[in-house]
Amino acid sequence: MATVEQNLSDYDPEQLPDASSMRIGIVVSEWNHEITNRLLQGAHEVLKTAGVNEEELQVIHVPGSFELPTGAAFLLDHYEVQGVIALGSVIRGETAHFDFVCQGVAQGIKDVALKYLRPVIFGVLTDDNKQQSIDRSGGKHGNKGTEAAVACLKMIAIQKQMRSSWGPGFKL
Repeated sequence: MATVEQNLSDYDPEQLPDASSMRIGIVVSEWNHEITNRLLQGAHEVLKTAGVNEEELQVIHVPGSFELPTGAAFLLDHYEVQGVIALGSVIRGETAHFDFVCQGVAQGIKDVALKYLRPVIFGVLTDDNKQQSIDRSGGKHGNKGTEAAVACLKMIAIQKQMRSSWGPGFKL
């Protein structure tokens, strides 16, 4: 397993883009809230470190992970954010429900990103048990919320760079 005894959330704050002018949305699942709140804390810490102004940060909560793509679309439509971080936790149970939810969430987040041509970052834990989720939401394997926030900032910076380099002919 690639994550055994590794913290995957280490990042160099000096390598983060300046986010003082970025508008970012975070959509968080209420299901498994003890896990998703930890993911939110990790994401918020990164955004604060990078200089995101609190007024430019929109956080909404949705009932479960399956609703994350719709919540992301709401943020892109109504708040005109430059990127969205989708945070959720799906823990395997005794039925195939886990597979359907994970598939739908992954496809839905991808579809929203392609529809809006904005970064919509998959910060959803898909674990076999609660301990794995704890380990990946601030535990020994880091915090997926942290990783998702770093990815969002970098993707927004790439898009900004493309706009400035390619001039008015660049469409997004």
